[in-house]
Amino acid sequence: MPDISEVKSIVEASVKRLGELRVSLDLAGKSSRVAEIDELMGASDFWNDKDSAQALVEERNNIKSVIDPVVEVEQSANDSLELLDMAVEMGDDSGVEAVTEDILALPEKIERLETMALLSGPHDNEPCFFSIHTGAGGSDACEWAEMLMRMYTRFFERQGWKFEEMSFSPGDEAGIKGVELRVSGQYAYGYLKGELGVHRLVRISPFSGRRETSFAAVDVVPDYQESIDIEVDENDLKIDRIHATGKGGQHVNKTASAVRLTHEPSGIVVMVQTERSQHRNKDLAMKILKSRLYQKALAERAAAENSRNAAKVENAWGSQIRNYVLHPYQMVKDHRTNVETGNIQAVLDGDLD
Repeated sequence: MPDISEVKSIVEASVKRLGELRVSLDLAGKSSRVAEIDELMGASDFWNDKDSAQALVEERNNIKSVIDPVVEVEQSANDSLELLDMAVEMGDDSGVEAVTEDILALPEKIERLETMALLSGPHDNEPCFFSIHTGAGGSDACEWAEMLMRMYTRFFERQGWKFEEMSFSPGDEAGIKGVELRVSGQYAYGYLKGELGVHRLVRISPFSGRRETSFAAVDVVPDYQESIDIEVDENDLKIDRIHATGKGGQHVNKTASAVRLTHEPSGIVVMVQTERSQHRNKDLAMKILKSRLYQKALAERAAAENSRNAAKVENAWGSQIRNYVLHPYQMVKDHRTNVETGNIQAVLDGDLD
């Protein structure tokens, strides 16, 4: 039979950690915000503005995804303590062992919750625009970009996140030249901002039969939910309305209404083809452009502190944040943390934690 006082001390320590977690996550403020949104959702005209309504529903779901797990573990801790006392009082040894097993699992559950407290940046819990673009490597690089897209979309699915394709450029021979996704879910930007940078693949090329090195770059910016104070002069924009030609397929109808914005002072290019309406695609492209300009301004302001701009270097040799080696051995290594694994297939299947 386990030491009851020791088991109880685990519960007490867990309850203390949960109390600290409540404060660090500002659960009181979050609960208040949920109540505000619930009141707004109860109004008869709530769905008149569908975009605004959907944004509020998404905000509520994100907040609840933070609150509910903490409340659930708190309830589990309190229930376990009561059940333990009852089992001890009744002399039920098997009951004590069963409850003890639940209590011993509490620290690990709380550790997972504490990860949320680490993602405490002002935009960490917001959706994001996530893009992949090819670098050096020709057709191999295009196929590598497609492999990365598969890896990340599988990771999104594991996390229970939603993702929507904003633009898509197929490769000339294979793979993709680039893709832009909007990703939404609990701490989407907080997790994905660490993927920003150049990713290098080493393998035997299916095209040349030789050992080749390919590069692809990942970029991530928040989909800022508040209004961004960024003015874009229309005279600084080159606007291209793109009509589909060539292969067609599942993207053809959307590509027929695609809009590409080039912000000439910064060189930032955004293309959106997610909607059939060019007007809607232009609005979405402007939102992404403003997000990128705002993030660029923040990065420049924080450049002395090794900001995200430091990670955005040439998409080629010596600039990668992570290596994926398939030949002559198998290993994935992150150069910022020195974390490495030989289970490369699991990583490419979306096991990025």
